[in-house]
Amino acid sequence: MPNPLAYLMLAIWPIVTIALFRRMAPDRALILTVMVGYLFLPEPPAVFDLPLFPPFTKHNLPALTAFLYCLWRFGFTGSLLPQSLTGKVLLVAFVLSPILTVVNNTEPVFYGTYGLPALGIKDAIALPMQQFLMILPFLMARQFLTGGGSQRELLVALMWGGLVYSVLMLIEIRLSPQLNLWTYGYYQHFFGQSVRFGGYRPVVFLYHGLWVAFFTMTACVAAFALWRQDSESHNIKILGAAAYLTVILVLAKSLGALIFAVLLIPAVLLLTRLMQIKVAILIGLLAIGYPTLKGAGLIPEQRLLQQAASIDPDRAASLEFRFDNENTLMERASIKPFFGWGSWGRNHILDPVSGIILTVTDGRWIIAIGTYGWIGFLAEFGLLVLPLVLLWREAVLAREEKVSPFIAPLSLMLAINVFDMIPNATITPLTWLLAGMLTGYAEALKSERLKRGNSHALGWQSVM
Repeated sequence: MPNPLAYLMLAIWPIVTIALFRRMAPDRALILTVMVGYLFLPEPPAVFDLPLFPPFTKHNLPALTAFLYCLWRFGFTGSLLPQSLTGKVLLVAFVLSPILTVVNNTEPVFYGTYGLPALGIKDAIALPMQQFLMILPFLMARQFLTGGGSQRELLVALMWGGLVYSVLMLIEIRLSPQLNLWTYGYYQHFFGQSVRFGGYRPVVFLYHGLWVAFFTMTACVAAFALWRQDSESHNIKILGAAAYLTVILVLAKSLGALIFAVLLIPAVLLLTRLMQIKVAILIGLLAIGYPTLKGAGLIPEQRLLQQAASIDPDRAASLEFRFDNENTLMERASIKPFFGWGSWGRNHILDPVSGIILTVTDGRWIIAIGTYGWIGFLAEFGLLVLPLVLLWREAVLAREEKVSPFIAPLSLMLAINVFDMIPNATITPLTWLLAGMLTGYAEALKSERLKRGNSHALGWQSVM
């Protein structure tokens, strides 16, 4: 169980957040409060669980504090909703569709002698509130991280975050994952999953070693992007940091993160800005299309298992376990396809005697479909992929010098994060922060384009 320090850290983080906003520009303060909170605060079960409210955790408390402080101190310019009609519909569906999930689940679910409760008024209040808290980093980033300077700030923060975290990672690679136990009094996941290739993969203060490896990969890509795109950072020190983070990524012992790095680093270094965005869109669309292909039986599971077995039999066994659980959970989700089963584990298969959950939801996509149905899945993944499409449109229409060079690597990071949510549930506050930043920047580009169009029209009218 979490020790008092775990709860103390959560309790004082709102104070830290306010202090950051009082001493820094809003964009830098927002990036730091969300990223540092994600990296160093304790994972659940260290939560503040109040009646009628969803649990307050490190995944929503920093953004909630930033939201309330900025609402009081600065206010918000314009609507909190995205400008595009598609964005508005997706956001409203993401936050409010759980109400229809509750309406569609007013009966208890029984497995032999064991049952799960029906959803009621409390759930109709708590679930939309939980969705709103989850998407707060998106809303905040869309307001305060729309400029090219903010995009550079995020890349720099990711690089430095990776460099600082690497020290803690090296400790756990040598001694085994113990920092969360020593600091907060508990181990946040199964220890056995940290043993890989005759050694340990670090977990530090995140949920799982896969999360640590994925963050390290983004820090590594950020360093390479800064070295290529930023004139101030095109030096041997940044290149050395990128090379060092690549070594740390290898030591993190995650095959998926390594594959992503092999794909993204050459793309960042060699492809044009527009080509990087096109690749990002393709990756994002593949992620959204996976559940449909899975349901239609078009995923070559046996071929993928054979290829995985040729690399590592243990990884092939893990992949087969994932496929089996996905198939079982897809059958379960097909009973309530539109709005899902809701909370309390109703989307799972349970042991009829003990009530133990027998299925495992690894991928975020199957969690979203099982809990909130296809409506909830499309709303969530649509909000993450939409900024890529909007950026591509505006990058094509705008002059190249008008487009920030940093949006291309950031687009690739967001797309690969969405793709990683097929095998894993690696949706984090940083995911939403990045999606909101790119959405806000695409909207800013559109506003500038429309202003230029209006000024040209007025110029022609004056000539006429």
